[in-house]
Amino acid sequence: MVSVEEVAELATSLPEVSEGTSRGNRSWEVAGTGFAWVRPFSKADIRRFGEHPVPAGPIVAVMTADLAEKEAILAEGRTGFFTIEHFDGYAAVLIDVTTAKQRWVREAIVDAWLAKAPRELADAYAERELRG
Repeated sequence: MVSVEEVAELATSLPEVSEGTSRGNRSWEVAGTGFAWVRPFSKADIRRFGEHPVPAGPIVAVMTADLAEKEAILAEGRTGFFTIEHFDGYAAVLIDVTTAKQRWVREAIVDAWLAKAPRELADAYAERELRG
């Protein structure tokens, strides 16, 4: 279980991340490109759940490198990770942070950052982490 505040701490611990807002919700970007944001459900999103339960916790969206990575993440069946119809064809997954494991949330945030950070910055970070 992770809070939005912990997501913010994870995101802002990465190099050159700035926190802002997108559509009135917290968001995080690197080099002007968003990689994670709080994503509440719209009324239309909620209706699309139909008879299925709507995740109750805060929802964070994170970018993936591409649709193949998105599908791989979802295929793993990680608790709290899912998508909705609105995200069909979009390289991002949704995370119910109240049910997801902290290590999976951290991995998703770092991977989203790596996917959107300038290559030189991402390479330098990866090299530091490997030496770590």
